[in-house]
Amino acid sequence: MLKRFKDLSEKEIMAIAISNEEEDGRIYGEFADALRESYPATAEMFEEMRVEETGHRDRLLAMFRERFGDHLPPIRREDVRGFLRRRPVWLMRPLGVKTARRQAEIMEMEASRFYERAASRTTDAPLRELLNKLADEERKHTRAAGAYEEKHLTEQAKSDESESHKRLFMLQFVQPGLAGLMDGSVSTLAPVFAAAFATKNSWDAFLVGLAASIGAGISMAFAEALSDDGSLTGRGRPTLRGAETGLMTATGGIGHTLPFLISDFRIAFGLAVIVVAIELAAISYIRHRYMDTPILSAAFQVVLGGVLVFITGIAIGSS
Repeated sequence: MLKRFKDLSEKEIMAIAISNEEEDGRIYGEFADALRESYPATAEMFEEMRVEETGHRDRLLAMFRERFGDHLPPIRREDVRGFLRRRPVWLMRPLGVKTARRQAEIMEMEASRFYERAASRTTDAPLRELLNKLADEERKHTRAAGAYEEKHLTEQAKSDESESHKRLFMLQFVQPGLAGLMDGSVSTLAPVFAAAFATKNSWDAFLVGLAASIGAGISMAFAEALSDDGSLTGRGRPTLRGAETGLMTATGGIGHTLPFLISDFRIAFGLAVIVVAIELAAISYIRHRYMDTPILSAAFQVVLGGVLVFITGIAIGSS
């Protein structure tokens, strides 16, 4: 049974406060550890916040020992109604820097409210004074975050972290999505157009393209998800990466399959060719935009591969 806040004794309130400060300090330490490699300046900011929480805990612990002795009641925030349930975002790897900062803001706001309520519940003057001071300090932490950022996030540090963020974005989102889009767009060309020229029937071509696209999407999703867990490469969670790759693979294949829903074969074929050209142009642009590949080189590589597969499909279907 969860206890109501109004039923807590002063001893229990102090025990929860000490436990909260210890937990918050450990979380900030986890944030600092998780971000140190890619966001060193932000990691230093969280390390400084961890030290602040340690100081709060020590002040509370000193007063607790003075009033109640060394034994802390085994009561935590989870045992009391009213606290927000925390999602363990600090366990995520890789950890998003915005996620960490947002969680820190929530933690500081909740701590401030806790101390305000705790101070209103106690009749001991020194304890009330300490709790009010801690409430003020927690309120200032949100503003202090700006000071921490100004101190640690210099223009050079911001530039370095921006480049790091760009690299992580490319590893975790652009590369898996691009790999899927390329595979879906190019690998399904041969079966779709082979079926189209073999049968001269739009519906048959559509069914073959749909099966090829979905099958390729499922295959690529599992292949990407099982390739590595992201812990060493920094490529992110395998399930998310696999889902993105699979979805983009299926999307790439379905794009030039949908025109074959048109019953007139010639119109469907002409529209499918236009869609293929758009897909190859989009892939070339993404490679140029995010992977720093010269636009002409990217276009030549992608278009050459696409054209070869396209010709292969038509040649087989026409034989």
